[in-house]
Amino acid sequence: MSHAKMLKARRQGQKTKKLMAVAAKQAKREAKLAVAAPKVVKAKVKKEKVVKEKAEKVEKVKKVKLTAEELGKADAKKVKEASAKKGGA
Repeated sequence: MSHAKMLKARRQGQKTKKLMAVAAKQAKREAKLAVAAPKVVKAKVKKEKVVKEKAEKVEKVKKVKLTAEELGKADAKKVKEASAKKGGA
């Protein structure tokens, strides 16, 4: 018997051995199920989907550009605060 034939025979033996083992397990499992009491099937309860309500869209307020007078007042206020910090610190 050549080496290749010997390996082939071994593979076939392993294959049949595995098939027999699987069949035995399956038979054992089926026998166990047959002995067991009938299965009680629970009724599935569907959950109601909660629909999230979208928040109302808030209208964007357009920014108004300050006039030259208001810009001057804001700059003067900043300068005043800065000088107060320098002098006070």
